[in-house]
Amino acid sequence: MPEPPPSLRRELGLRDLILFNIAAVASIRWLATAAHIGPGSLALWAGAAVFFFVPLALSVAGLTARFPEEGGIYNWTAHSFGDWHGFLCGWCYWISNLFYFPNLLMAGVGTALYTGGSEYAALAENRLVVVTASLMVLWLVLATNLVGLRVGKWTQNLGALATCAAGAGLIAAGAVAFARHGAATRLDVVPAWNWTSLNFWSQIAFAFGGLELGAILCGEIRDPRRTVRRAAWISGLAIAGFYVLGTLAILVLLPPERVSVVTGLAQAGEAAASGLGIYWIAPVLAALIALGFAGQFGAWMSGGARLAFVIGLDRYLPASFARLHPRWGTPHVALLTQGAACTIFLVVMQLGENLRTAYQLLVDMTVITYFIPFLYLFATAWKHGHRWSGMSGAAVTAAGLAFSFVPPAGVSSVWLFEVKLVVSCAVLLAVGRAFFVRGQLLARR
Repeated sequence: MPEPPPSLRRELGLRDLILFNIAAVASIRWLATAAHIGPGSLALWAGAAVFFFVPLALSVAGLTARFPEEGGIYNWTAHSFGDWHGFLCGWCYWISNLFYFPNLLMAGVGTALYTGGSEYAALAENRLVVVTASLMVLWLVLATNLVGLRVGKWTQNLGALATCAAGAGLIAAGAVAFARHGAATRLDVVPAWNWTSLNFWSQIAFAFGGLELGAILCGEIRDPRRTVRRAAWISGLAIAGFYVLGTLAILVLLPPERVSVVTGLAQAGEAAASGLGIYWIAPVLAALIALGFAGQFGAWMSGGARLAFVIGLDRYLPASFARLHPRWGTPHVALLTQGAACTIFLVVMQLGENLRTAYQLLVDMTVITYFIPFLYLFATAWKHGHRWSGMSGAAVTAAGLAFSFVPPAGVSSVWLFEVKLVVSCAVLLAVGRAFFVRGQLLARR
């Protein structure tokens, strides 16, 4: 008789999953980007919430009720469209996360340093300092997840609470400033339809992504059919309010032309401090942002490892990925592999302009590969009766995917950029196909 597959421990309840969702989705760095676009971004946030985020919550809740298994989006697609499509969906999702991890870490460290005040702003420009701090956060968060979700979940829980506290403080400062002085921005919420707002539309879809991540841990959630549905709606309302009200607060404190995409949160903190006389707000905000980013990284790191674990069980990734630690019961090989890959990518970013350019191309490519699983997710939802959710979510995802091919400003050759992007995606898919064929051959033995 074949040995039963290794099982994970159910450590997550409703509170944990709500906080996990908030940690995974809500990121304070998007507030400065949205405020820089202007008050029209408020309408874009609301539109994305209605036409993407709500369909995502409905789809995740419905598919989890039908397929309450560890692996989430990978298993949903495999059950609905076959093994190859399931693997392709899971492969793209996992690979895109590998390249997302170092950018998330560096963005978190840089944002926290900028927000900490002028004495720390220079450190945010020092790549060596940022990378060193990023590596420290990486291995600290990884260590908490290696010993199991009973401990590791507190990284996500505390990160979510810190993000909520930072957002609530910013919103409160904006409300007090509005009551005293009015808004620094004329709040005309009709967006100006130009390339900037269209590109931001795809970023919004990216910013709202993440509810599907918690469902990947279904085998570690108590009563997943009920818990995932309730957590999706409770956390979804909190996240949508965080983005809309947080952006509005920055626009009350500062006009959009003065909001920097990079240092916008620091500028908002300084405006709140000088306008309200709360001069300790900058270091507190910086500490909360740093803790929030650590929680976000922990959520994506643990979810990605569980996805690799399930694909390893099906033998499409190396069998070692399907091993659980004998003491802690965690997919330690998958976690350590992700940690090693993230460390390598962080170091590569320092080793010359050519390597940095090559890495940036991979990052651009992973934005595209990140949207492919969402096409599968909404197609699966459509197939199983969630018609409006599937159609609306797929339309927004397709638009975001198309805008991902728009080259960034400053590209010397648009055609060369597009060719490199297409070829890189083709190589990624070919490597994935090779893993899939290898797994099928092993299964036939």
